[in-house]
Amino acid sequence: MIEWNEQQRALKEGFERWHEALSAGHIELDKHGSFPHAKWELIRESGILRLPFDEAWGGLGQDLLTTMYVLEGLGYGCRDGGLNFSVATHIVSTGIPVQRFGSSELKQYCLPRICDGTAIAAHAITEPESGSDALSMRTAAIADGGDYIINGSKVFVTNGPVADLFVVYARTNPKLGAMGVTAFLVERGTPGFSIGQPIEKMGLKTSPLCELFFDDCRVPARNVVGRPGLGFSILDYVMKWEILCSFIITVGEMQHRFERCVEYAKTRRQFNRPIGSFQSVANKIVEMKIGLETARNWLYLTASRFLANENVTVDIAIAKLIASESNLSSAMNAVQIFGGNGYMTEYGLEKELRNAVAGTIYSGTSEVQRDRIARMMGLPGGPEPRKPV
Repeated sequence: MIEWNEQQRALKEGFERWHEALSAGHIELDKHGSFPHAKWELIRESGILRLPFDEAWGGLGQDLLTTMYVLEGLGYGCRDGGLNFSVATHIVSTGIPVQRFGSSELKQYCLPRICDGTAIAAHAITEPESGSDALSMRTAAIADGGDYIINGSKVFVTNGPVADLFVVYARTNPKLGAMGVTAFLVERGTPGFSIGQPIEKMGLKTSPLCELFFDDCRVPARNVVGRPGLGFSILDYVMKWEILCSFIITVGEMQHRFERCVEYAKTRRQFNRPIGSFQSVANKIVEMKIGLETARNWLYLTASRFLANENVTVDIAIAKLIASESNLSSAMNAVQIFGGNGYMTEYGLEKELRNAVAGTIYSGTSEVQRDRIARMMGLPGGPEPRKPV
């Protein structure tokens, strides 16, 4: 396990003073299902959005591991899971690809606003007929002089209803398959770009999502992130960051839930004894502990290997599977340990269970992750390679 130094611990502890205010009213906010703008102002004020970005753009210049360490603390301290998810999306969706691949001009234009949160960020990948199969996207961008014209639509765009900056992935050369996808920075208000209404969903309700529509949307060539044809490589890089950052927040949430369950099992009495003395209850708590520690270790180990430029394709898939499925199991166990109270809205556990379901779907479903691991092991099967369309 990583030994955190004094500076890293101090950085994490410095954000703890925001946790109570960020958690205030989280159950009521979930009922309303809208983005908590007032809480976003607290997030901005805290400076947590600045973590992985260079100081030249107003960032804190922290590496991936330190960023994850602080975000784990956010997951532990902030009970608004939707807000936590929006924070992770904001950091990784636009800021990370622009910092890693963008031109100096694009960095200067975007990164200061992403660091201070004045511009909320999102990325647009999924389409109505292409979810985990991102290469089947139909949104297209055609070069036209010094511009590109984008046509198509995207769906399930996290932060979409409130975002100002979007990284949009579109086909620029259908004949080249993965090498024919390009990433574009598109700004809210660009002619031909429209944002749909928020879509109601099961959990993570304070993190809004929507559809996006592109109807002859003209974007200058200088808004290409990286270079034409690099989009799929950028997406692969971003998805690694997304899984590592989103699910280390999940680990923080699991840690908080685990501690609640341990305390409840010690103090809640039935049949004249603490419920934790019953083996069936104790076993659930033990399983929560095993899932929590396994997820934490896999995520940090994978991040360390990623920083060392090792191939982490399988590690990322395993980490995502362990974290998402352990979180879902943990949330279900917590509801059962708390019994009738766990089923009641006021305890917040039923909300955490609804939130946990999403983790097995976004960033590549559990089924896709298992298939990816199998293919990397050399096992046969899966769909036939699709010809470029």
